[in-house]
Amino acid sequence: MMSTPKQAPGGRLPRLAPTDVLRLGLLGLTSRRMRAVLSALGISIGIATMIVVVGIPASSQRDLMNQLSALGTNLLRAEPVPDRDPPVLLPEDSVAMVDRIRPVETVSAVANTHATVRRNDLVDRYDTSGLSALAARPDLLETVNGRVRTGRFLDAGTASLPTAVLGYVAASRLGFATVDPARPPQVLIAERWFTVIGVLEPSPIAPDLDRSVLVGWEAARDLLGFDGHPTVVYVRAREDALEDVRAVLPATLDPQLPGMVQVSRPSDALAAKRATESTFSALFLGLAAVALLVGGIGVANTMVISVLERRREIGLRRALGANRGQIRVQFLTESVLLSVLGGAAGALLGVLATAGYAGYQGWPPTIPVTSVAGGIGGALLVGMVAGVYPSIRAARLTPTDALAAP
Repeated sequence: MMSTPKQAPGGRLPRLAPTDVLRLGLLGLTSRRMRAVLSALGISIGIATMIVVVGIPASSQRDLMNQLSALGTNLLRAEPVPDRDPPVLLPEDSVAMVDRIRPVETVSAVANTHATVRRNDLVDRYDTSGLSALAARPDLLETVNGRVRTGRFLDAGTASLPTAVLGYVAASRLGFATVDPARPPQVLIAERWFTVIGVLEPSPIAPDLDRSVLVGWEAARDLLGFDGHPTVVYVRAREDALEDVRAVLPATLDPQLPGMVQVSRPSDALAAKRATESTFSALFLGLAAVALLVGGIGVANTMVISVLERRREIGLRRALGANRGQIRVQFLTESVLLSVLGGAAGALLGVLATAGYAGYQGWPPTIPVTSVAGGIGGALLVGMVAGVYPSIRAARLTPTDALAAP
């Protein structure tokens, strides 16, 4: 047992150094190792449960959010009001104008060249298969979250060349399922041959692209007589500012006649995404509170039993001169150490369990740092709260009562 420090002048014991406090706290844990392990296991399970019930739904939520984001929850589509005489034209520098809006992440545009598309010169010139030839910018796929099925998309090197990328439906109607780089197919656009360099996957958030043949912006100007005015501007903005961007978009594109620009409303998937986020948040808080409460009760119970079993030790220390404050510090430190050790082990166990289950389900593993830090911090708080009553109870024991205990 640790020796009692010598009394300072005046008959009072000196303050315990932090190292002495730590050694006193570890005294009860090391002398009853199995009980300490079992008690720490209880708080470990509580903290691990908290991290698991936060991490697994968070991983599932992230997977769901990714799926909802793929539906274009933060995508806006701006275009002139149709069927106007004369037709409304968006400015040629529309993309640059919209890109100056602070919450905008990416912006791109397409334009209808009004050129006919045929598989070859043997097809009737009036048989366009319902396809459109659109001038497109290289950043279009990034903005609409599109993907290339085969081949590649337009880039800075091919935007000025007679090259084309087919939408999913357009490729099917023209009879080009794949693109062989060694022998790329060609299509006839406005009596000019264009080499097909890629085919797109279906685009659920921009279905017009599926029935289109996309050519470079500069190539459309030089070869198809395109005037440079976009037909549709696609804007991807931060979700928290989406409504604000939608409100200023018409005036940005046409300051004089903003009413001549129509902007799509945010996707219904955005409302579903926000509702899902709030529902998960409430669930996380409830489950975490229950886990911490159960762990705290277990620690408090362990510490009360420890005080009852160690009354002789408490009486001996009091008889050798330890004051009530030092007894309180000893048992409070022991409670905190027990909880923190259990919390750290539980945090590690919870992280491993969450990562393993998320990987098994094919979800992106998502373990919020706040849940791990909150678990350990919660264990510290629980240890302090759970140790208050047992430490006060231990300090109240007089040396005679404690030593007389059976």
